[in-house]
Amino acid sequence: MPTSRLLTLILGLCLILLLIIWLISSLSWLYSQISWYAPPVLANLLVLLLVILIGIVIFAFVYYLILYTTPKSKRRKGSKAKVKIPVVKSEAASESLKAVKQQVIQIQDEVARQALLSRSQEIEASLARGDVKVVVFGTGSAGKTSVVNALIGRMVGRVEAPMGSTKAGETYHLKMQGLEQEILITDTPGILEAGVAGTERGQLARVFATEANLLLFVVDNDLQNSEYTALKSLAEIGKRSLVVFNKIDLYTEEDKEAILVRLRERLLGVVSKMDIVAIAANPQSVRLESGEMYLPEPDTMPLIRRMAAVLRAEGEDLIADNILLQSQRLGEEARRLIDTQRRRQADKVVERFQWIGAGVIAVTPLPVVDVLATAAVNAQMVVEIGKVYGCELNLERGQELAMSLAKTLAGLGIVEGVIKIISTALQLTVATFLIGKAIQGVSAAYLTRIAGKSFIEYFRQNQDWGDGGMTEVVQRQFQLVKKDEFVKSFVKDAITKIVEPLTNIYSADEEAETEEEYYEEEAKINYQPQPSKKVDDYDDWETESRAKREDW
Repeated sequence: MPTSRLLTLILGLCLILLLIIWLISSLSWLYSQISWYAPPVLANLLVLLLVILIGIVIFAFVYYLILYTTPKSKRRKGSKAKVKIPVVKSEAASESLKAVKQQVIQIQDEVARQALLSRSQEIEASLARGDVKVVVFGTGSAGKTSVVNALIGRMVGRVEAPMGSTKAGETYHLKMQGLEQEILITDTPGILEAGVAGTERGQLARVFATEANLLLFVVDNDLQNSEYTALKSLAEIGKRSLVVFNKIDLYTEEDKEAILVRLRERLLGVVSKMDIVAIAANPQSVRLESGEMYLPEPDTMPLIRRMAAVLRAEGEDLIADNILLQSQRLGEEARRLIDTQRRRQADKVVERFQWIGAGVIAVTPLPVVDVLATAAVNAQMVVEIGKVYGCELNLERGQELAMSLAKTLAGLGIVEGVIKIISTALQLTVATFLIGKAIQGVSAAYLTRIAGKSFIEYFRQNQDWGDGGMTEVVQRQFQLVKKDEFVKSFVKDAITKIVEPLTNIYSADEEAETEEEYYEEEAKINYQPQPSKKVDDYDDWETESRAKREDW
C-alpha cells in the first residue's frame, strides 16, 4: 500500500476513535437529560435510534474505505464477475438439440422417428468434433473441382471434366496453419443443369450448401439471375458465403476488373465486398516465345487468405450458427411430422363424430337441422380433438366452444347453405320418401365436419382463432368443403352410412306393417262362421284352420 494511503488510513482510524468517544459521552449526557424530563422508555428508544444511525454511518464509511483501497484492476474483475454472462452459441445449439429430441420422441412413425434421431446424433457429434464444413457450390462449368484441387494441393478430382462429373458430394480433409479445427471441403454437383438427373443433382448440392459452415460460391463470369437467386436464398437463411470469381486467367485485366465491379454492385447487401475474391484455380497453359508450353501455378492465395481470416475470426461462431440452424431445421421437420400425425388423428375424430351426429339427427328427425343438437354432439368432439393436441378440456368448456361455433354457423348463413347443397345433391340419388330424413342427417354430418376442421385449426394455433377470428376460419373451411368434387365424395359416403341404413329401416317397417295387415285379414276370413258345415265337423275345421295359421 502506498505511504499516502497508509497515513490517510491511520488518520481516519484516529478520527473514528475520537468520534466514538465523543458520541458515547454525548449519548450519555443526552440520555441523562431526557430521562430527567421524560419516562425512561422514551429515553431508551431515542438512544437506540441514535445507535442504529451511527451504525449505518460506520458501515458506509468502511464500505467506501474498502472500495477506495482496492486496486482498479481487481475492481474491474469483480464487476465482471457480477455481470451475467450471456449464453454461448454452442450452448444454445446444444439446448436446441435437446428440445428437438423431446419433439422427436412424440413421433409415432418408427421409421421417421429413428431417421430424425440419427440426424440429431450426427449434429451432436459434429458439434463435439468442432470440424469446419466448407462447401464448394456453383454451376457445373464454373471450376468447382479445380478450386478444391488447388486448395488441397493435390489432385482429388477430375479437372476439366464435363458438366455433371461430380455425381455426389465428395468430402476431403484439410489443415490450415493457425487453425485448430480440421477443415472438411465438400465438392458438390453443379446446379442449374439440364434434365431430370441434373435437377436431382442440383437439389443434392443445395442440401450440402445448407449444411455448410462456410460456402464457396464459384462463378466464372458475372452472375446469372438463377445464380443470384440461389446465393441470395442461402444468405437469407444465414449462410456465410465467399464468392469466388474463378478462371481470371481467361480475361484481360480490364475485363477482370469490370466483372469484379459488377459482382460487387449486384451483391451489395448480400455479400461483403471483401468476400468477393478473384482466382485462377487451374490456369491454362501458355506458349512462351521460345515455343515451349508453360503451365502457371494456381493463383488461389486471395481465397486462402480470406478463408483463413474468416475462419480464425468467426470459425467457432460459424460452427455454432450452423449447428443451431441444423437443429432448428430438424425441429421444424419434427414439428411438421407431429402436426401431420395430429391432423390425421384429429381427422379420424371428426369423421367419427360427423356420422354420429348424422345418426342422431336422422333417427330423431326434426323439421330443420337442429343446431343445438349438432352442437351437443360437437362438444365431445371438441374435447377429443383437444386431447390430440395436448389440450385437456372439460366437457363444459367443450360445450361453450361448440355452442359458440354453432351460433357462428347459423349467423353466417352456412346452415342454410349446407341444407341447399345437400338437398340438391340428394334429390338426384335418393327416393322421394327418404329425402326429408336424409337431408337432415347428411346436413348434420356436413356441419359437424366444418366445425371439426375449424377446431383443428384452432388447436393447431395453440387455442387461437388467429387475426380473423372464428368467422374467418369457419368461412375458409366452408369454402373448402363446398367444392363439387368434395360434395360428390361426401354424399357418396353419406349414402352408404346414412341413406342405405334408413332405406333398410323404412323397408323393414313397411314389410312389418304389410305382414301384420295380411295376418289380420286372413284371420278374419278363417275365423268366420261356416253355415254349411255341421257341428260334428267343427273339430276337423278347427284343426285345419290352426294348421293354416301355423303355415302363415
